[in-house]
Amino acid sequence: MESEEQDVEQPFCLSVKGLVKMLRLAVNVASMTFFIIAQAPEPYIVITGFELTIIFFFIALYLCRLDKVMRWLFWPLLKRTGF
Repeated sequence: MESEEQDVEQPFCLSVKGLVKMLRLAVNVASMTFFIIAQAPEPYIVITGFELTIIFFFIALYLCRLDKVMRWLFWPLLKRTGF
């Protein structure tokens, strides 16, 4: 009998990478909330909002498993930039 290794992938939400990205999203939401409450200058709020949007869309891409479908996008480069 041959032992076959099955390539079982862990769901994104339960992986370490997924938990770190969710934690980063939570930190960005908190920082955006604090910037708004403290009436920080608009560029701080806008940049934090852009980063929040980018992180949210990347989490949505990973949840839909589009990183497996979209082979034309160089994913390791985006992973290294912190997105």
